[in-house]
Formats: sequence, structure tokens, C-alpha cells
Amino acid sequence: MRVALVDYDSGNLHSAEKAFALMGRETGAEVVVTSDPDVVARADRVVLPGDGAFPACRAALDAVPGMVEALQAAVAARAVPFMGICVGMQMLAEVGHEYHDTPGLGWIGGEIEAIDAPGLKVPHMGWNDLAILRPHPVLEGVATGDHAYFVHSWQFRVTDPADLLATADYGGPVTAVVGRGNIVGCQFHPEKSQAVGLRIIGNFLRWRP
Repeated sequence: MRVALVDYDSGNLHSAEKAFALMGRETGAEVVVTSDPDVVARADRVVLPGDGAFPACRAALDAVPGMVEALQAAVAARAVPFMGICVGMQMLAEVGHEYHDTPGLGWIGGEIEAIDAPGLKVPHMGWNDLAILRPHPVLEGVATGDHAYFVHSWQFRVTDPADLLATADYGGPVTAVVGRGNIVGCQFHPEKSQAVGLRIIGNFLRWRP
């Protein structure tokens, strides 16, 4: 089983590569960091990370010739398991409103909006408790009250509440995990979330949607 960790110059992939490779050794998965659309299109699983501003990440993704088409071929057409991380999760939405309106991949209905947390520092940065709203194979063994590591100023407001799998509390509920079909996204960084994050990564590598 080959897992494509998409490299499109939008974030430091070292931590993600290390964590996915560690769990890959437990699950028999080969993890490949790649900017080659052909590798992504043929992968058995795809992971899209992302750090920084939504428009910059989308522009960087579009700048890799054939990459968006490869993601569509793998995730939308072949329905391989997909995980988006941080801004990679936000790009699942229909549109992001950071700086200006930017189209997302549109795989899960919703919009990316600024966190509204009066009296609290934004970005939302550091460890926070998860609140699990509904069961999902990727969250197996993860419980409400478990901690994950967040760094973000914007959040995913889903259209369909059924797509919201977990939240965190930061001046109110903030989207932490979304999922639909073969697609899951984490606003937090599982690769930096210690045992909880490694469990989520391992679950993803074993997932058979």
C-alpha cells in the first residue's frame, strides 16, 4: 500500500513524513513524499498537508501542473482514502474567505471563516481538548477530552452537520475534524499531537471506507 504525502511547497513536511512513516511501518504502508501528480493519481491513500494562508496554499497547489487533476482522479474518481491536515483540511471546503474569496476543492460543503473568539488570542495555538461528536473509524480509540495540537486563525464551517466529526472549545465550538465518505480532515496537526495523533494516523492507514 502506497501513501502519497503531497509536497507542494506549503509547509514543513518533516514532522508529517516522520509520523506517517512510523505508523506505516506498523501497518505495512509505504509513505512517499511527492510532488509528482502521477504518483498521487496512482496512490492507495493521499495526505494533503498545508500551512499558512488559504489563498497561498491554493495557489501553490494550482502551480503544480496536473496536481489538482491527480487529486480528483484519486480521491473523487477512485475514492481512495484521503486526509487533509490544517489548511489541507480547509481546502476541502467550497470557498475560503481569508484576504479574499478563494475556491476550495469543494469535496465537503462549507466555507472557511475567521475564528470568532472575543477575549481570546487568535491564532488558536497550542493544545486543546477534542469533543467527539460522532464515531468514525479514523477516530477509533480517541475520546472526548483527548488533546490535539492546533495552530490556526480560520476554521471550517460545514454546511451539513453530519460532516462535522469533532470540535474543540475556543470561545465556542471550533471545527476540529470533518469527514464524508472516503475523505477526512483534521484542523489540528496529528503529526504533532503525540499519542493521540499517532493513533489517528494509524487508524487512517488501516481505514477501508
